[in-house]
Amino acid sequence: MSQVAYLPVGKREQTKVQNRQAILDAAREVFGELGYETATVRDIIRRTGLAAGTFYNYYRSKEEVFAALADDGARRFSPVLKKLRAEKPGLEGFIRAALEAYFRFMADEHISWAARRPPGEALPHVHGETPEMAAVFAEVRDAMQSAIARHDGPAADLDYMAAACIAIAREVGDKMLSRRPVDVEGAVEFATAMILGGLRGLPKA
Repeated sequence: MSQVAYLPVGKREQTKVQNRQAILDAAREVFGELGYETATVRDIIRRTGLAAGTFYNYYRSKEEVFAALADDGARRFSPVLKKLRAEKPGLEGFIRAALEAYFRFMADEHISWAARRPPGEALPHVHGETPEMAAVFAEVRDAMQSAIARHDGPAADLDYMAAACIAIAREVGDKMLSRRPVDVEGAVEFATAMILGGLRGLPKA
């Protein structure tokens, strides 16, 4: 009777983490070189060196890989927002600093993708909310809540305000990445003006 070799639990978990990271790293490179629309799952698998079956143990499609990349980005950006919130207690200062940090983060993440993909290629939207994305939302909402408590912001629905700010940042950021060159400063100025102008039109605290 043949014996099956089992990896220790700790080793298995480490292998899963390594495989998942290898897939995400490969996807960044492939999306950057080929563009999202042109890239295929086969291209990503080939870049990882993993077997196709191993890939499908983690993701079922390139859409799922893209969503995982977005999730990974949210996880790494949330501490940046937390730090900015501590350094920029004023609402307007926080919004400007957060937008600049976000757009520079996006540019650094996707610089080769933005430079090579076809002009105007639309980025897919990630539907649903993961704990990492919820953490980003919470940081923005908490900054606004603190501002209102200091009478430094409008007395409006916190969830709506945070959602609107994030939506503007995401849409402007996507458009920024589709342009050559990637104009971070222009995106920051436009999005800041849009968000602050909208907030100033709401009832004051």
